[in-house]
Amino acid sequence: MTADARELLESIRAELAPTESENRLVPLIERGDADRSVFATIAGEESHIVRSDWRSLHLLASRSTEHTAREFAAGLAQGEALALAKLPALAAAGGMDEETLRAYEPMAGCQAYPAYFAWLALNGEPADVIVGIVANFAAWGDYCGRIATAMREKYGLDDDACAFFDFFAAPVPEVVDQALAAVQAGMDAGRSNEREARRYGRLFQAYELMFWNTIADCQP
Repeated sequence: MTADARELLESIRAELAPTESENRLVPLIERGDADRSVFATIAGEESHIVRSDWRSLHLLASRSTEHTAREFAAGLAQGEALALAKLPALAAAGGMDEETLRAYEPMAGCQAYPAYFAWLALNGEPADVIVGIVANFAAWGDYCGRIATAMREKYGLDDDACAFFDFFAAPVPEVVDQALAAVQAGMDAGRSNEREARRYGRLFQAYELMFWNTIADCQP
């Protein structure tokens, strides 16, 4: 049995780390081998994902009986709202205007992640769902940082175009601390289930990799 929230999170991160390299899109972008339109595709998919995750986080907050869990979920929802505003510039970097972005039809492989997140927001114990979310923070932030660097170095794009990825690449230690407090409260109250928390982290990562690799498979 895991002793505390930090130990649980670190254990899950160690389990997930070996498969983070299965992301096939980020290396393509880093080499400059992805078509520039890839940024429009990402923006189009994220325009659906961000809106869905915003709703899921508010639902998770409303179901959370512990105040730290509520504040964590509500705070992430605010971040999603900020990220949404950065998508038109990302789409434009890939040659997509705002009207086309609004009309974009998403791919099933990219939308599995937000669909699973919505299921968890409705059905999961909030403390365990938070473990799943935070377990993937480091990998997501690393992917975003690498893409932002490549956008500038390989594609010659400006700060506005890179803003979406810059936003998520920036570490926010206080958010992780808040998440750990929420998870610890759930564990102390006997509401947390370690087996389910590990499952949530594993599936979150699998669905995120599906997002990236679905787009990679569409590259010419």
